[in-house]
Order: sequence, then structure tokens, then C-alpha cells
Amino acid sequence: MATRARSRPRRPGVVYRLGHWVDDRVGAAHFARTALDKIFPDHWSFMLGEIAMYCLVVLILTGIYLTFFFSPSSHDVVYHGSYGPLRGVHMSEAYHSTIRLSFDIRAGLVFRQIHHWAALIFIASIVTHLCRIFFTGAFRKPRELNWIVGVSLLLLAIANGFTGYSLPDDLLSGTGLRIAYSIVLGIPFLGTWLAFLFFGGEFPSTALEPRLFVLHILLVPALIIGLLTVHLAILWRQKHTQFRGPGRTERNVVGSYLWPTYTLRSIGLFAAVAALLSALGGLAQINPVWLYGPFKAAAVSTAAQPDWYVGWLEGALRLAPAWRVHIFGYTISEVFWPGILLPGITFGLLYLWPFLEERFTHDHLEHHLLDSPRERPVRTAIGVGVLAFYIILVVAGAQDIVAQKLGVGIPTVTNTLRVLLFVLPALFAYFTWRTCHDLEKKGAREEDYPRPYPKARTPYQVTDEAASSSASAAPAEAPRRSAAGRGLAALGAAVAAAGGFLIGRRRPKKIVFEQTRKK
Repeated sequence: MATRARSRPRRPGVVYRLGHWVDDRVGAAHFARTALDKIFPDHWSFMLGEIAMYCLVVLILTGIYLTFFFSPSSHDVVYHGSYGPLRGVHMSEAYHSTIRLSFDIRAGLVFRQIHHWAALIFIASIVTHLCRIFFTGAFRKPRELNWIVGVSLLLLAIANGFTGYSLPDDLLSGTGLRIAYSIVLGIPFLGTWLAFLFFGGEFPSTALEPRLFVLHILLVPALIIGLLTVHLAILWRQKHTQFRGPGRTERNVVGSYLWPTYTLRSIGLFAAVAALLSALGGLAQINPVWLYGPFKAAAVSTAAQPDWYVGWLEGALRLAPAWRVHIFGYTISEVFWPGILLPGITFGLLYLWPFLEERFTHDHLEHHLLDSPRERPVRTAIGVGVLAFYIILVVAGAQDIVAQKLGVGIPTVTNTLRVLLFVLPALFAYFTWRTCHDLEKKGAREEDYPRPYPKARTPYQVTDEAASSSASAAPAEAPRRSAAGRGLAALGAAVAAAGGFLIGRRRPKKIVFEQTRKK
């Protein structure tokens, strides 16, 4: 009688045996299992930080490709390439390699533009991510350290963007470097020494281009990657914050597992970010350095605006009055106030904000549930006012273009922006504060004001409710229009009146410069 042959056990594959070999020596299986079971919230706003991280990945990949063809040298050469208008022109080797990369290297221009767009969106996503953290109170205890790391990442991203923007040595970026040189010189007591140390002598210096290159591709990216690693490690250790909702408490996280749900969602987001940056790089022209020409110290072009992330600094320099102060034989330059003091105050307050709010609100508890912006009217009003302040500064960085489009004089636009710089932030802050109070006063029912999570109560609100319940009921007030609505209507009328005044003026074809007649 025939019998069936006994089947042999299947031998494990190479991948399984390799994983077992590694786990037998380092014990990674337990950590991997715990990591894959980590919960991440499902709210879309938590993906803003990932957009910044994926832009950084695209920046690194495209930057590696561009590094193969870029030459960071100020050596003078004559261009004989395929771009006709620049043939026979003397230029630096850095600018020559940038033009060659744009016209003669396969896919060079596409990679240049993808790299530039990725830098812009990288910094924009960091700013948006910080705004989300600020308005929802995600910086509070125990996450003050991660807030400091995030602000440092923003500062390094701006620095790396500026160094990369300055590398091509075209006329526009050279003008920006000249401004940066003047700002460094404006530092009291130490400006001359610091300018000589960083720029390698008096501007323009032949040592500057290699130093910018090393900073852009090595030092600053290494710091960004290191701080990003610290940021993610702290986030992993402290767990995610989350919005209030059913089943969500200060002790848990409601969301999706890292594997497979969140991983697949994250991979899809990376593909979308890469596709968007590729589309922008191939379809939307940015930084056409061949139109600007090589940098010449004696030439400064008009309508010169930097990238948006330093546009606020350019606007501050254009709006600030020429105040020069002499103290004990030392001169405080007029660029000190907008170029050094304002950025110092800006980032100083950003670093200190978690501790300032903790001190003034006397809130020393740990928080893992996020606030609704309307529940913190003071913080929300301050944030909106500050954003309005810097948006006006960005607009002021292009005040010559605004004057040309409106057909008015540059001094008129400058003086108008000086007034709006202080008026509009105060108005926006006040209207935001009143709107938050009106929403809280009305109770903000879900059918009137949809919200993804229930309203939170502070100990002060609980005390106030207990006191009000014991008091007699007050007569109901007559319904009236909210202060925020009246304020917005007045602001709209003022903007309409100002627009009618500007449009109604006689519009010349060129920019009007106000000059004094010679006697």
C-alpha cells in the first residue's frame, strides 16, 4: 500500500533569517513592535510639520544633484555658452556655473527651480506649523523645549535659504549680500570684527563664495537635521497633543496606528508634496538669474525684492526712519533698529513666549489637550496682530512696485505703510479679541458655530459659573450688533475710502519721484 511522502518544513527566507540574526544580537523586535503600535492623531493640521520634513527631503535630493555642477568661486571668467545675451560678458565662476546649469545641463533648470520652490514651501510650512502650535497652545508644559527647538529650526531654515539664494552671485543676490554686510556692520561695538570674520574682508570679498557654499551644504543642514532628530525624539517621548473630543483625555491619544494606516497616509502626503514641487519646478519660473546679470559692486537694480521669508526685514529697512545715534564716541547706525533690534526682539519673544504665558496666566499644569483659539482671546489677539504687523512689512519690502502699480509716489506709499504698520495690527488684534469674547458670550452652539471638539472650561470659569448660579438672574439685554461686526464694517469703509482716493488720483505712466528744485 502506497503512503504519501511526508512534506518537509519550508525553510525561512533570507529576509526572515537576516531579521532574526539582527534581533538576536540587538533585541530590536520589541522596539519595532512598540513603534508600529504608536498612535497618531487624525487631524489634518498635524500634517503641516510633515510637509516641512518632506520638503527638506526634496531639498537634500535636488541639492545633491546641483552640487555636482556648481562651482563656488569668485574667479573672473568670460561667458561663451549657449545663452546669447551674456556671451562675452565677464562674470564670476559661480554665476557662470549657474548659467551653464540652467541652459546646458540636462534637467539642470528643472532641478534648480524645484530646489528653490522647495525652500520657499519648507519655510512657509514651518511658519504655518508654528502658528498652529501657538494658537492651540501646544507649546505649554511639558513641550517648552520642543517649541525652542522649532523656533531654532525656523531660524536655521531662514539662514540656509538666504545663503543658498546668495550663491549664484547674480546682481539681485549680490544686492542682498551688500545689505546683509551693512546690517552686520551696524552691530554696536562688534560689527566691524564680525563682518571681517564672516565676509572675509571688505565686501565684496573673494573668500565669501566658498564660505557661503560650506555653510549652505554642510554646516547649517547638519544643524537642521540634528535639531529635527531632537524634535522628533522629544515628540516620540512626550506623545502627540490632540484636540478635544469624545474619548479624548489628558492621558490618552485617539487616532491611527503608525502601521499601516498612518504610514500609508504619510507616504501619500510625501508623493503629493514631491509632485507639487515637481510641477512648480517645471511650470512656474522662479529666480531667472540670467535676466539679472552678474553682480557688479557699482550696479544696483531697482524693483529688487528678496524671497518672502526675508521680505519682512527688507520692508523694515525701507520703512524705518534714518535715526543715527552717537553714544560715548560710538555710532549706532540707522540700520541697527530695523536690521538688528527688530529681529532680535522677534526671535527673543518667540523663544520666551511659553515661559511668559506661564508666568502671566499662572498655569503650571501639564497640557496634552489643545485649546480652541477663541478660548484664549488674549493669545489669539496677540498672534493675529503680530501676523498683521509682519505681513505689512512684507508688503513694504516691495513698496516701489506698489507705487508703480498704483501710479503714486514712493514717499506716499512709504508714509501710508508707516501708518498702517501700527494701526492695522492694533485694529486686527482688537477685533479678534472682541470676536473671541462674543463667541464665548453667545455660547457658540454647534448649530451656529461648528467645532470639532467640545468647549473647555478653566478653573476660573467654573468658579464664575458657580458664583453666577447663586446670584439672581439679570434681565436679558436687547439684541444688538456685535462690536466685532461694527468694527469690521468701519474697517471696510475706511479701506474703500482709501482705495477710492488712490485710484481717483491722476495716474502717471511712470513712478513719480518727489524731488526738490535746485536753486
